Amino acid sequence: MATDATLRFSFIPVNGVTLHCAEAGPGDGPLLVLLHGFPEFWFAWRDYFGPLAAQGFHVVAPDQRGYNLSSKPLGIEAYRLDVAAADVFALADVFGRRAFHVVGHDWGASVAWRMTGQEPDRLLSAAMLQAPHPAVWRRAMREDRDQRQKSRYVQILRLPWLSEMALKLGDYATLAKAFRSSTRPQAFTPEILEIYRGAWRQPGAITSMLNWYRALFLFDPPMPAAGALKPRILVLWGDRDDFGLPQLADESVALCADARLQHWPQATHWIIHDEPKAVQEALLDFMRAQPLRDVP
Repeated sequence: MATDATLRFSFIPVNGVTLHCAEAGPGDGPLLVLLHGFPEFWFAWRDYFGPLAAQGFHVVAPDQRGYNLSSKPLGIEAYRLDVAAADVFALADVFGRRAFHVVGHDWGASVAWRMTGQEPDRLLSAAMLQAPHPAVWRRAMREDRDQRQKSRYVQILRLPWLSEMALKLGDYATLAKAFRSSTRPQAFTPEILEIYRGAWRQPGAITSMLNWYRALFLFDPPMPAAGALKPRILVLWGDRDDFGLPQLADESVALCADARLQHWPQATHWIIHDEPKAVQEALLDFMRAQPLRDVP
């Protein structure tokens, strides 16, 4: 796999699993954890390591549990959001950081939302891209007809065995096709898609990736009261998302005590790939609003 020579890779045991991580930037810089979503892996952030590290951040992007080279524990319960959130806090502990920044896209954003309710005092900031608060998402799938329509894929992906078989057909053609809505086709060239296929081919990866969807329905995520989520929060939402209604971003922000929301009318679900430079600038502007400091 061709990668930037400045990246460092490691396997780090945390919370009963081993996470494969890509790193860039000074090890003593403020820790910034980047969390990918479905069906990506650390490589989702390939355009972000250099610019963020150049600003002094210690950038760490793990393959979340079940993805690519990270552990793939058996059973649906191993993929609950609270467990995935605990992975990230444990990862920060390994790097010796009590407080840190987190940025998540898609399922990565769902994990970041869970973190804001789990150990909020540990988050210097949290940025969520293209995923509403999990409780807002679950409620909308039940009560909003338009969101139910957009979320039909969720019900399909939850099906046992059949989903795995369908995703593997045509050398993972359905997963590759999901990226086509991006407004920047060069983000998903045939060469890049082959790198993704390498991650999808890892033994047990497809079932583990799908178990994230299955685990969401084991219980209803708790709905926070208005203004109850205390960390500083940034929500970026591409309004051309095929999978989520823009209003879900507004409903999620209402749960926060200190949040900034930016709607991007021309961006899709793949906002981190559609507008990488603009997203980087938005993240840096948000994180710079507080002192750039390391908290041990």
